[in-house]
Amino acid sequence: MFSAPPEALLKQWESEQDRLRLQLIQEDSEDWQRRTHFLGLERVAGVDLSYIKGDHVHACAQLVVLSYPELQVLYEDSQMVTLTAPYIAGFLAFRETPFLLDALKRLEKNRPDLVPQVVFVDGNGLFHYREFGLACHLGVLSGLPCVGVAKNLLQVQGVRKSEEHQAQVAALTKGGDSFPLTAASGKVLGKALRSSDSSSKPVYVSVGHKISVDTAVRLTHSCCRYRIPEPIRQLSGGISVELDSNVGVAEADRRSREYLRSHLPGART
Repeated sequence: MFSAPPEALLKQWESEQDRLRLQLIQEDSEDWQRRTHFLGLERVAGVDLSYIKGDHVHACAQLVVLSYPELQVLYEDSQMVTLTAPYIAGFLAFRETPFLLDALKRLEKNRPDLVPQVVFVDGNGLFHYREFGLACHLGVLSGLPCVGVAKNLLQVQGVRKSEEHQAQVAALTKGGDSFPLTAASGKVLGKALRSSDSSSKPVYVSVGHKISVDTAVRLTHSCCRYRIPEPIRQLSGGISVELDSNVGVAEADRRSREYLRSHLPGART
């Protein structure tokens, strides 16, 4: 178990977020982002850290690269890691980013031809307490376009799971429909997206880095066969996976479970 971090460390983390946020790009930066059907986009990645029930020390850092638009797996990387920071709301990046960056560096070293053109992050980006979530942190430090996709609504900056929000969700009638997640300040922090016709529960998309929110939403929808975009679904959150009702999740989940069983036999899966 980790002890609570001292106040000085939290202040340091806040200062680091403030410093990195100055480098954040919230607009489209790549030619393929502006083209019809994302012409020129060939490789999309997903990253995640999978946690083990009852184990507060070990996790599995995962990276997968898929072809686009076929969404076929081109590359996989799973590594057991030892956690060095506790989970603190608003500071997830300091717990996960070092391991995800390592996975991207291994890819660049071993298969430079498969370095992704965009990375989907299982978590939030601009939709965050200080407008600098995990997807932003990873994007700025890696220099890659990133999109944050969260399965659950983060109630932050005036965005609440209110009756109005529920009514907006109910009004999403088909895959691709979305509505803005607007802070009390009036700033749009992301969008709720109905990602497929067969799933009425939305995902929450926000800018990570080097992409606009509208492009991030369109790209996310184009990568969805089921509720969760394929680059993230192929990782499926490992042991802590939130199963949705769509077929195909078990197949993707098997990848992380088999890795954890073989590298950590005592893991409860």
